Amino acid sequence: MPIMSIISCKIMQDEIIWILKNDPSIDEIIIVDNENIREFVEKLDKVSLQYKVLSLEDISLLAEIKNECNKYTVLIHLMELGLHRSPKELKIKVYETIKTLAPFSSGILLFYGLCGNVLADVEKDFERSSVSCPVRILKDRDHRIVDDCIGATVGGVNNYLRILKSVSDAGTYLFTPMYGKGWRELLDLDKLNKDPSKALQLMKKTHEMIGYRRVAKINTGLEYTENFDASIQEFAELFDFEILEFDYGNQDIFEDCYKELKVKIQSK
Repeated sequence: MPIMSIISCKIMQDEIIWILKNDPSIDEIIIVDNENIREFVEKLDKVSLQYKVLSLEDISLLAEIKNECNKYTVLIHLMELGLHRSPKELKIKVYETIKTLAPFSSGILLFYGLCGNVLADVEKDFERSSVSCPVRILKDRDHRIVDDCIGATVGGVNNYLRILKSVSDAGTYLFTPMYGKGWRELLDLDKLNKDPSKALQLMKKTHEMIGYRRVAKINTGLEYTENFDASIQEFAELFDFEILEFDYGNQDIFEDCYKELKVKIQSK
């Protein structure tokens, strides 16, 4: 059986866990060891999923697994959240990771969206390259690449536009559970200034200037990340934001894209 490799921003680790929990045909889960996996493997332990952790240096050992006909393996490579602050750097890192994993993969699924449009051509780029396995990115049921992880979480382009239109009168952060937990890292708050309190005041002024006044909770139906309500409340209180709530979150796109690529690589 083949190796499915998933390259993902760590913001979507809960959706990966949901995929792993709901596919009983997976024989082995392998996590690429890096600084982004600590919380992810803790969650895997909590839901009693078995896995191995391998360094990139040892990744060549997967060539042996790929040739074992009786084993279906899912390989997870989590990328740092901070790459979103530089779309060009994100593209470079994602493309490099694809090239690294491709020799040991039967197919690669990116848990990413357009991300500032830098990943719009990733499938075409690797169809034309020497990479021997198919590369796929998250798309909705209208075959459109999702804009970003929020677009994927709410089921695609149409629902995302509906939400954005409903909050268009004021700047609004859209938080999934992992965004609620990781917003400091995403905004790089602690590195903006040697004095965190000064950095916080600067961010408050920035919000006032560009008109941000709300944070919206996107309910995904997943509970792997704890204290979502408390995280939203903390963020809202820090910046004196109103809290909204949307129930559009689901796993449809993740499930559809995973199953589609799985069928393709298993039919070879």
